[in-house]
Amino acid sequence: MADTSHRFFDMHAHGFVRVATSTPCVRTANVAYNTKGVISEAKRAHDCKVDLLVYPELCLSSYAIDDLHLQNALLDRVEQAVGEVVEASADLTPVLIVGAPLRRNSKVYNCALVIAGGELLGVIPKSYLPNYREFYEKRYFAHGRNCQDLWIAVAGEEVPFGTDQIFAASNVPGFTFGVEICEDFWSPNPPGTLAALAGAHILCNLSASPITIGRAEDRHMHCRSSSSRSICAYVYSASGHGESTTDLAWDGQGVVYEMGSLLAESVRFDLDPELCIVDIDTDKIAGERMRNQTFSDAAEAHDRPEDTFRRIVFEHAHVDGDIGLMRPVRRFPFVPDNAKTLDEDCYEAFNIQVDALMRRIQATKPESLVIGISGGLDSTHALIVAAKACDRLDLPRSTIRGYTMPGFGTSDTTKSNAWKLMEAMGITAEEIDIKPAAKLMLKDIDHPFAGGEPHYDVTFENVQAGLRTDYLFRLAGQHKGFVVGTGDLSELALGWCTYGVGDHMSHYGVNSGVPKTLIRYLIRWTIETGQFSNECCEVLQAVYDTVISPELVPAGEDGEMQSTESLIGPYELNDFFLHHIIRYGQRPGKVAFLAYHAWREASAGLWPAGFPEHRKNEYDLPEIARWLESFLKRFFTFSQFKRSAMPNGPKVSSGGALSPRGDWRAPSDAVADLWLEELSEALPGGTLSSD
Repeated sequence: MADTSHRFFDMHAHGFVRVATSTPCVRTANVAYNTKGVISEAKRAHDCKVDLLVYPELCLSSYAIDDLHLQNALLDRVEQAVGEVVEASADLTPVLIVGAPLRRNSKVYNCALVIAGGELLGVIPKSYLPNYREFYEKRYFAHGRNCQDLWIAVAGEEVPFGTDQIFAASNVPGFTFGVEICEDFWSPNPPGTLAALAGAHILCNLSASPITIGRAEDRHMHCRSSSSRSICAYVYSASGHGESTTDLAWDGQGVVYEMGSLLAESVRFDLDPELCIVDIDTDKIAGERMRNQTFSDAAEAHDRPEDTFRRIVFEHAHVDGDIGLMRPVRRFPFVPDNAKTLDEDCYEAFNIQVDALMRRIQATKPESLVIGISGGLDSTHALIVAAKACDRLDLPRSTIRGYTMPGFGTSDTTKSNAWKLMEAMGITAEEIDIKPAAKLMLKDIDHPFAGGEPHYDVTFENVQAGLRTDYLFRLAGQHKGFVVGTGDLSELALGWCTYGVGDHMSHYGVNSGVPKTLIRYLIRWTIETGQFSNECCEVLQAVYDTVISPELVPAGEDGEMQSTESLIGPYELNDFFLHHIIRYGQRPGKVAFLAYHAWREASAGLWPAGFPEHRKNEYDLPEIARWLESFLKRFFTFSQFKRSAMPNGPKVSSGGALSPRGDWRAPSDAVADLWLEELSEALPGGTLSSD
């Protein structure tokens, strides 16, 4: 393994920022005790290499102290405490965002204080003060909605004061954040939205939201909504044990969302102090904003907040080098991973395909649907989609004409599975042996195989793939129907399909928006949810367990079948690469970094339910780099011309599609050079075999 000091292993070099929520030890109105708790958590966060630490609202004074907020003795002690925290921060890495009541011009404000490297960088007042039900904040505090371009004296220092501030680290690209306080994000127009439009990639919320039944879910909803709508990360920290329970209770909820996805959540109702730590991807956030023109339009519609907000720049004392990656990185980004909504997500993915095919049937009114059935994953999934579409349209399944077309490499197993599946489905089933026609064509073009040589080149393979599709098109014409394509998104990405009248072409490609990893999972979901008969599900399980192979080359003397993944790489890696490159435009070096952290340990919790044991692989960095290099060559250089002429088919996953009429538009004569160069430069020396 290469030297870990190489920038490849430095998460900051890839645009990550380590954030944490803190639930410190507090006691009601005990400022000295609370200050000690705040500093103690800051030191713990320092040891964990945290960049940004968000505390609860009013954590120095504690929140639920009512009229004590108006006591000068308490306010004096809070200001002294601010000085103590600032002094303690001089030797600590994290930027601290601490809650405290502060006085300015004979008013008391509920404030968030941004502290870093022994300096108070700025103070943000709360904009919206709740004054309903259990809340009575307008009795104590002045709102900060009109506070812009102001200053405040705190602990002998004049610092920026107002809601018009975002904070940016000069030496960590993407480390830019804004702050709002509790009720602010419950308002119809959260001030954090303007901070995001002004350039903040991270929004921080200091909260003292008391807990009642259902409120935790409300917080999740607002954090998720804010992070999604504002294309940002949202770091939320609520008060916990130690606050006054005169009339309320507190759960200490800390959550971190990134563009609508939950990254981390604290343990609620914990009696001990807690840090909820995770690394957020500011580079991905910036890229998504770049692609989403609505975000730019909104900034323009709000008179360009980046021109009116004060940008408080500081130098961040972060830790360089390999500090790991504290972040869930999904090995299967196209596969549903939320256990609570797993069935619903699979139902949705499957029915997008079914509904799309139903609409095409309604529009064209075919007398038949023609599908080539190989006994492999893709044709099996296309068949079950077609069967479900016929069922819902009250069409007999005999409308589907399935053809198994054995060639030189077809195994007895897949041929048997193909027949069993067609019979179990009750479709019109036939078999056409393509070997005689293939031999004739190979003879006509004077191919060495026709002379008796075991010459299994691309031409040998494509003759078979082309004949199969040619037969299907002629059969569709003969039976007044259309060809249902079986090729999937992964094959389109890699160009692993025979162009023109080959498996590249069909009248409607139901699988063109579904990657191989998702097809495999959807077949399992079909089995587990009993979408078809028990007999059919038994065959589906056999298909699910079969090794992926094009079966175009005869088995070797040892009986080994041709393996697709040994030629083009594991589909699980290729789908991982595809997702991060087409959905987020990530640099190849960063994709390799993410794959390295995703696949370095075979943890049981990282595999989708029911994932077969024999496919639970681990990949080291050289292997990841090897297949990523192959992916880049195939995707950017060798296969775009096929995608530019691909047939219609539905987009299924928000992770992206490759239709030239939809998600992906690219020239067919581009080259992969710059992506390959970036990968080579990003990786530690010697990782690529070409180094």
